[in-house]
Amino acid sequence: MEKRVVCTAATVAAVACVVAVFVIRKRSKGIKWGKVREMLKEIKLKCALPIERLKQIASAMETEMHAGLASDGGSKLKMLLSYVDKLPTGAEEGLFYALDLGGTNFRVLRVQLGGKEGGVVRQEHKEVSIPPHLMVGSSHDLFDFIAEALSSFVASEGEEYKVPEGKQRELGFTFSFPVKQSSLSSGTLIKWTKGFCIEETVGQDVVAELTKAMERQGLDMKVAALVNDTVGTLVGGRYEDGDVMTGVILGTGSNAAYVERASSIPKWHDELPKSGEMVINMEWGNFKSPLLPITEFDEALDFESLNPGEQIYEKLISGMYLGEVVRRVLLKVSEEFPIFGDIVPPKLEAPFILRTPQMSAIHHDSSLDLKVVAKKLKETLGIHNTSIKTRKFVVDVCDMVAKRAARLAAAGIYAIIKKIGRDTLSDDKQRTVIAIDGGLFEHYTAFSDCLERTLRELLGEEVANSVVIKHANDGSGIGAALIAASHSN
Repeated sequence: MEKRVVCTAATVAAVACVVAVFVIRKRSKGIKWGKVREMLKEIKLKCALPIERLKQIASAMETEMHAGLASDGGSKLKMLLSYVDKLPTGAEEGLFYALDLGGTNFRVLRVQLGGKEGGVVRQEHKEVSIPPHLMVGSSHDLFDFIAEALSSFVASEGEEYKVPEGKQRELGFTFSFPVKQSSLSSGTLIKWTKGFCIEETVGQDVVAELTKAMERQGLDMKVAALVNDTVGTLVGGRYEDGDVMTGVILGTGSNAAYVERASSIPKWHDELPKSGEMVINMEWGNFKSPLLPITEFDEALDFESLNPGEQIYEKLISGMYLGEVVRRVLLKVSEEFPIFGDIVPPKLEAPFILRTPQMSAIHHDSSLDLKVVAKKLKETLGIHNTSIKTRKFVVDVCDMVAKRAARLAAAGIYAIIKKIGRDTLSDDKQRTVIAIDGGLFEHYTAFSDCLERTLRELLGEEVANSVVIKHANDGSGIGAALIAASHSN
């Protein structure tokens, strides 16, 4: 009886082995490139964004902008009031500080402004890492640590930075976490993100928390402005160029801010500011529309994310997600066709293993044999000995995902230009400048080139000649100091 069982088990194992060999042989018969290209063509059709569709997406976003300005909660776009109603003119003078808190590190900056003639006379900064235990500890301990670093930074100053007696140092506070602002220099924390979890701070005014900590350190400094990094980008850009109307972040995440007429904000019930303007923080990442070209790969990514159903636009255009979409497409194709060999590479099944910087390196490979592609596939995904056809296919997938993102980002910028009435030629031929910051825009040339071409296409050549895109580096830091300066007493 035992022999019969052993024999049966051996037979089952042998059959399984034969089936496995048959499957591998079947996959090894060769890649049917016609079928592979057909599959990619179907995906490309779902990602397609002809110019008319982009204009429809821009119109849908513009509609949401109007709704968000009309009432809180009236739109998928929050359209938050920044309370920044005075933008720098270039005439600002004096010594100002900035604190840029947006993750596990923060920066303290000192900026000396020399007025119209001097500009930024001097700029210095120090970066500080936050110990992990303070990210989940107490509010008191975290803000004391930050205030101590600020105090140390001030204490190290030379005589040239001495503040006149009776004058208080002024600080712009860039706080890149969700807050509800009630004035230029106050805002309550809605929730922590990026690994922070200090429950007692939620619902508290973060400016008040920092102020109390500075007082405990004996540091005589006033928080003149609370801003987010997108508003800082706009303001930093405006200081360099008076025609900057919009600030955009295209990095790991994405957002936009722009200068709106205060009279066009129905939900603003207070007295209109003297400038007649207000900077609006759109929080455009949460934009959603049936017009967006969402594929099965985007749906799966969203479903498995920490915030399903939210930040849909951001998941289509920002650096956090582009490499992951490429990985999901490659995985799907490799499950049906042996483009990477007889078995699906195990590493290709690991979420977020392919980051956007690696995708960018693959996309930009201009060598005849695409050796950079081969190297990145080997280093990142453990895929060896790829054919030139396979490498070209991988580049094609990167191109599809990057172009879709760039064209969608261009549609968002076009929506803002339409909203502020700069989509037609004016008699005075006024320039409209878009200040963009973020690693995706700065380093992914194929992405930024496509964005600029698409925006020209949307605007038409004549109007496009009056619209300028500028890279605005480090807006989140110096921008906060400049807001403090422009609102200084």
